[in-house]
Amino acid sequence: MAYANDIRIASGFNLVERFATLRASIADRLAKRAVYLRTLNELEALNDRDLADLGIARSNIQSLAKEAAYGV
Repeated sequence: MAYANDIRIASGFNLVERFATLRASIADRLAKRAVYLRTLNELEALNDRDLADLGIARSNIQSLAKEAAYGV
């Protein structure tokens, strides 16, 4: 009994390009996460009076940090 393997690489498949795209995607996600955490930490460090001066309720800090980082 004989096996015949026919492995074909799809046209347009370029491992280097795919790796570069993956690396860029990971770098982008890490940068956004860093913005989120920095914003969150800075806002959480403010006292209630400073937050009130900015018009920010403490309960909105997470959503503001997400908006700053991810635009959501």
